[in-house]
Amino acid sequence: MSVDKTDLQASLKKYFGFSKFKGLQENVVESILSGKHTFVIMPTGGGKSLCYQLPALMQEGTAIVVSPLIALMKNQVDAIRGVSNQEGIAHVLNSSLNKTEVKRVKEDIVNGVTKLLYVAPESLTKDENVDFLRSVKISFLAIDEAHCISEWGHDFRPEYRNLRSIIARIGDNIPIIGLTATATPKVQEDIIKNLGISGANTFKASFNRPNLFYEVRPKTKTVDADIIRFIKQNEGKSGIVYCLSRKRVEELAQVLQVNGINAVPYHAGLDAKTRSSHQDKFLMEDVDVVVATIAFGMGIDKPDVRFVIHHDIPKSIESYYQETGRAGRDGGEGHCLAYYSYKDIEKLEKFMSGKPVAEQEIGQALLQEMVAFAETSVSRRKFILHYFGEEFDNETGEGGDMDDNVRNPKKQHEAKDEVKLLIETVFNTNEKYKSKDLVNVLVGSENALINSHKTNEQPFFGAGKNQEKKYWMALLRQVLVSGHLRKDIETYGVIKLTDLGKAFISNPKSFMMTEDHEFTENQDDAIVTNTKSGGAVADEVLMSMLKDLRKKNAKKLGVPPFVIFQDPSLEDMALKYPISLSELGNVHGVGDGKAKKYGKDFVALIAKYVEDNDIVRPDDLVVKSTGTNSANKLYIIQNIDRKLPLEDIASAKGLTMADFIKQMEAIVYSGTKLNIDYWIDDILDEDQQEEIHEYFMESESDNINLAIDEFDGDYDDEELRLYRIKFISEVAN
Repeated sequence: MSVDKTDLQASLKKYFGFSKFKGLQENVVESILSGKHTFVIMPTGGGKSLCYQLPALMQEGTAIVVSPLIALMKNQVDAIRGVSNQEGIAHVLNSSLNKTEVKRVKEDIVNGVTKLLYVAPESLTKDENVDFLRSVKISFLAIDEAHCISEWGHDFRPEYRNLRSIIARIGDNIPIIGLTATATPKVQEDIIKNLGISGANTFKASFNRPNLFYEVRPKTKTVDADIIRFIKQNEGKSGIVYCLSRKRVEELAQVLQVNGINAVPYHAGLDAKTRSSHQDKFLMEDVDVVVATIAFGMGIDKPDVRFVIHHDIPKSIESYYQETGRAGRDGGEGHCLAYYSYKDIEKLEKFMSGKPVAEQEIGQALLQEMVAFAETSVSRRKFILHYFGEEFDNETGEGGDMDDNVRNPKKQHEAKDEVKLLIETVFNTNEKYKSKDLVNVLVGSENALINSHKTNEQPFFGAGKNQEKKYWMALLRQVLVSGHLRKDIETYGVIKLTDLGKAFISNPKSFMMTEDHEFTENQDDAIVTNTKSGGAVADEVLMSMLKDLRKKNAKKLGVPPFVIFQDPSLEDMALKYPISLSELGNVHGVGDGKAKKYGKDFVALIAKYVEDNDIVRPDDLVVKSTGTNSANKLYIIQNIDRKLPLEDIASAKGLTMADFIKQMEAIVYSGTKLNIDYWIDDILDEDQQEEIHEYFMESESDNINLAIDEFDGDYDDEELRLYRIKFISEVAN
C-alpha cells in the first residue's frame, strides 16, 4: 500500500499523542506499511516498539509480535490497551492463559478487533495455534529482541532458531519485521540470514547515547561504602544497581536501606506480587533505587533514571549497553558506573565451564570484550561504538568527553620487550600453562605443576623477575585483549599463541601498556586509598602508629598484640579514622564490647592524628551493617550456653563446621565471650590445651598455618581454630 503522510501524522497523534516521529521511526513505519521485509536496529530508548505498533493499528488484520519475555508482553499489551477504548485491541497468547481466555483471544481476532497479538516462540509451535492463525488475516509478523536468534547474540534462545520454518507454516507472503536494540555486525548478518529476509529494508540508528557518562572503578572490599556515597551525592534521583546474584541483591538492598537510602530489591526469586509492587513503587517514585538482577528493566519505561550502577561486571558489552541504556532516556543526564575486578570475570568463566564447548567459546569471546572495555585506556564511547560497527565522528560526534578515560587520560608506557618475553614464555613452555602458572614461570616461583614439567630447570625460568606478579598479570590481560594470546576454552583457561602473537616474536612492534587500574589478585584485601596517602593501602603512617600502640598496650596487659585488635581491624581504622567509641564499633572485626575494652587509647590517637594532619574524615564511610547476622549470633551464643554439641548447632543453621567456626571467630574477635570448654575438654586433654595456650601466649601472630607448622602436624586446623576461640574468649574478652 502507498503511504499517505498526512494519514500517518494523524494516526501518530490519534494513537500515541505525538505530533512528530523520533529518529528513524517514520521511515520504518512507511516500510512496514508498504508490506516490505524490514530490519530495525534501534538502541534502547529509541522508540522501537512504536515502529510496529503504529502500522499494526493502521492496517487490516492482526500483527503477530514474537517476544521472549512474558513480563515484557504484558507491559506492551497494557500500554496498547491504554491508547484504545477496546480492550481486545491487543492480546497475549501464551502458556499463562486458561481455555476460556484462549477462546476469547481467538474470537477477538476473528472479529477483527485484535490488532496486535503477542506470542512466545513456543506458542507458535502448537498445531492448534498454527491452524488457527492460517485461517485469519495476518498483517505482518514482528520479531522483537531479534538478537535471540543468533548464537553470537548475548541472549541466544534456541527456540528462536526455528522461527523461519514456523512462519512459513502460517503463510507464505507475510512481511517479516526483525527488531533489536543491540547487535554487532556479526549478529545482524546472522539475523537476516536466519529469518530469510536478505532483501529487507534495513534501518540502523546510531548507538551513540551522548548524554550518558561512562565510568569504571576498581572494585575493592569497600565497594558498598562507595555505592552509598555515590547514591547520597545523587540524593532524590532515580537509579538502578545491578548485581549478578539474587543473594547479593538482597544483601545490598538491606545495606542501602539501613544507611538511609530508599531502596528495594528485585529479582526472579521474589513472588510476582512483590516484584510488581517494587516495580510500581520505582515507577511511581515511592522509592529512589532498585537493586536488581538483570531480570529487571525489560520494558521498564522510566524516562528519568539518572544512574545505573553495575556492582558486578556484566557478561557482555551487549548486556552492559542494554542495561546502561535504561539511564537518561529523556535526554537528561545519565551516569553509568561499573565496578570491575578480574575476580568477577573468573567467576563468570566458572559459570560457563559446564556448558557445551561451542557455547563456552562464544561466552569467552564476549567476556574478553568486556575485560577489554573495563581495562581500556581509550574513550569508552568510541570502544562501544566500534563494537557495534559504528565509528565515532570526532568533528560532529556528541558526548566525546563523556567518560572517565577521556577526562582523566591514563599513563601508558612502552612494554614491547615485556610483551615479547611473555609471548616467548608461552612458546617455550609449549602452551601448557594457565595464567597464574605462566606468571609463576616468569617470576621464577616454583610449584608442584611447574616442577613436574621440569620448567624450573629451564634457562628462561624467572626471566621476568624484575617485575612483580601483578604487573605480569595485568600485562597478560592486556595482551589477551589485544589478541596476541588467547585462552583455550576446552582446556579451561590454558594460554595459547595466536598468529598475531607468533608474528610478534619475529617482528616485535610497539605495545603501549596502560599503567592505571591496579586490579590486584587479592582484590578482596584491597583497601580504598585515602586522598592524602596516595599509597595502595590505607594511611600507612597511621597504620604503623596504631601497630606501635597495640604493641605497647599488649606488653602492659601481658597479652599477645593480636588479642587486642587484629591487623584487618587496624587497616580499617586507618581507612575510616574513627574518633569515638561508637564509630570504632563500626570497624571491621570490632564490636561494641571490644571497642569499650581496648578502644579508648586508639580513638584518642586517631583523633589527634586527624587534627594534626588536617585530614578530612570520610564520615559516610562508616557504613552501618544490616542486622541479618545478629539473629545468627544470638542463636549461636544461646545454644553454646546450653552446651549443645557444636555439630548440632552448625547443622541446624545449615552450616559446614568450617563456616560455623568462622562465625564463632567473628563473635569472639569482636569482643563477645563464648565458653566452649565443654567441647574443647572432649577433644583435647589438659596437657595439649596447656601446650597450645602457651604457644598463643608467646606468639606474635594468631595465624593458624604458622601454628600448624610449629606443632609439625600434631594438631589439625579445626582443633587449633577451636582452641584459639577459647583463648581469645578468655584472654581478650
